[in-house]
Amino acid sequence: MKGVLYHLDSLRTLIDDWVATDQLRVIEGADSDLEIGALSEVVGSGPEAPALLFDKIPGYPQGFRILTNMFQTQRRTASALGLADTLKGSALVNTIRATLESYHPVSPITITSGPVTENILEEKHVDLFKFPAPKLHKEDGGRYIGTQDAVITRDIEGNWVNLGSARVQVQEPSVVTVYISPGKQTRLIAERYWERKENCPVAIVCGIEPVLFAAASLGLPWGVSEYDFAGHFRKEPVRVISGQHTGLPIPADAELVLEGEMPPPEIDSRPEGPFGEWTGYYASGTRPAPVVHVKRIYYRNDPIITVVPLLKIYPLDSYMSILFRSAEIWNEIEKCGITDVRGVWLMESGSRFLLVISIRQRYGGHARQAAHVALGAREGGYLGRFVILVDDDIDPSNTADVLWAIATRCDPETSIDIVRGCWSSPLDPRISPERRRQGDFTNSRAIIDACKPFTWIKDFPKAHGLEPEERQRVLQKWKHITG
Repeated sequence: MKGVLYHLDSLRTLIDDWVATDQLRVIEGADSDLEIGALSEVVGSGPEAPALLFDKIPGYPQGFRILTNMFQTQRRTASALGLADTLKGSALVNTIRATLESYHPVSPITITSGPVTENILEEKHVDLFKFPAPKLHKEDGGRYIGTQDAVITRDIEGNWVNLGSARVQVQEPSVVTVYISPGKQTRLIAERYWERKENCPVAIVCGIEPVLFAAASLGLPWGVSEYDFAGHFRKEPVRVISGQHTGLPIPADAELVLEGEMPPPEIDSRPEGPFGEWTGYYASGTRPAPVVHVKRIYYRNDPIITVVPLLKIYPLDSYMSILFRSAEIWNEIEKCGITDVRGVWLMESGSRFLLVISIRQRYGGHARQAAHVALGAREGGYLGRFVILVDDDIDPSNTADVLWAIATRCDPETSIDIVRGCWSSPLDPRISPERRRQGDFTNSRAIIDACKPFTWIKDFPKAHGLEPEERQRVLQKWKHITG
């Protein structure tokens, strides 16, 4: 599959393709209480880890399924985005950032019905326990129906539709809690309703196709709808239906959607968490969180809940977030006039916490200028820890390359800067209990300059090893040996 753009009903198409190309395993009989999470972690930790589709889950009808580990490989992530599955590393990021940079909105189209309306539960028939929401980690406070999802809201002032990703815990048959980090657009929109003492209309997509999920996870500018971006990326509009309770646009090809209202937290909130977060910790603990009273449930026949198991080895939703966030940071740096960036990469083990920027130095301070711009941008500024600067001979997506550069080119005394008072989150495990009680969710960042010193760059010892084109010639000539 190279360069094929899927139809918007892509999740099931992708599953069929991944089965045919041996990139997905169907697992029957695994329990939604911890076993699905454990299997996802064990299998997802291996090389070229397959996606996992769980069926015949004990206690639930056959066909009510859970899909995990969708984006654990770059190959599968590229194919899910309709891109050539041979693209990797900076080349794949560069392809995505070109699409981000050429953005032209493609608005969704409204239709009267779609696959998601095959089944509808409302009023007294609403029952979230009907669906196999998994408990993924042993210390989790409950079952989470939303981890790889989209929370749909409409700004009450600008009248634009936002999609954001948040974790959603099942509390009662018709009640869920939603954890939204401070400063995220979904929360800012909800707060506008709450300031007026109004409930915020909400729709939560719990089974979602990849491009729409990528859009919901990306920090687009205020006022830009993720529906419009997803349409741009796919080169065709997203098909939506109008939610009967909220009037919100709901993806017609979604697997499972919850529609309801989010009252002001002082009116109704419930304890949420703890949850095994992408940081590898239970950092945010348990605290009151806003609730959604679910009025209607829409779902396809044999629905699939899309789940991010949040492995600490490959955090977040793995390469989907790594690629899009890296691409956005790269664009943000260049928009500020910083030239000659050769690659941007959020390292797999650490993700947001470890940002690598590869740059061809043109003047003194060039590299550190790029780092400071990244820290001031929305995607680069949120919940990070280290910005690592490397020269253009280093592949930022190659961990061994990056560590070699740090070990041989970074002088601890002169090459590390500290920036304080940066935007963090309750998810940050390094925020002390005292600061949490004070509501101080800021942290510091280290800029690690692992570039050759610009003032004597020409005198820096010459590195040995094959150049990229030399390596490619060897691989081509000896492919019967190198594979």
